[in-house]
Amino acid sequence: MTYTEEWVTTRARDAYEHGRASFDLRPERTALLVIDMQDEFVRPGWSPYWVPAATRMAPRLRQLVEDCRAASIPVIWTIFDDTHLGLDRPHALPFLPHADTDWRRPGPAKVWAPMGRRPDEALIRKPSYGAFYDTPLDTILRNLGRDTVIVTGTLTNYCCGTTARQAYERGYKVVFGSDTTATDDESRQEPELAVLRKGFALVLTAEEIAHRLITTKPAPEDGDGANVA
Repeated sequence: MTYTEEWVTTRARDAYEHGRASFDLRPERTALLVIDMQDEFVRPGWSPYWVPAATRMAPRLRQLVEDCRAASIPVIWTIFDDTHLGLDRPHALPFLPHADTDWRRPGPAKVWAPMGRRPDEALIRKPSYGAFYDTPLDTILRNLGRDTVIVTGTLTNYCCGTTARQAYERGYKVVFGSDTTATDDESRQEPELAVLRKGFALVLTAEEIAHRLITTKPAPEDGDGANVA
């Protein structure tokens, strides 16, 4: 067979727009990651980094958090914070447009209160975009016996997308919330989802995620172990 330019382009376009990863979503192997739903990104008007779309989608994400709790799925929260005097932060950040304001956090970053984080749910303070960079997240997930992560939060094309890629590279199955993530320019949402859909994650709505969690029966305990290899 000769693979024409039209053939390969059509194939790629279909994967970007309609592709679906084929793995099952099993509650007993899954953890929910809520990325950076913190005051500076979600609290209206509080900082120049406010993401209005994140505020709007927050109630939908809060419901998914409740659905995961009901299914005994661990909920792990992250916040982008000033850690270790900034010595663990990538040095290029100050030179990028993302850091073009003089605004500084008035204190340690906090999860936006309306999200309802519980004290018995892990909170990871991270120094950069991806939740696996210089954090204990991988160890926590392996100790929990989880090989699948649901990525939600903000920003879609920064912290969430980077976390999804890092999880994929570490061998995790990645589910990415199409309507439980948000970014600061909503025209950037679908392009990021398209790339993730084709090469990194199973991209689903909150309703689709909840449906799969409810309808999937636990896998039989056949001695193959629950821990990630």
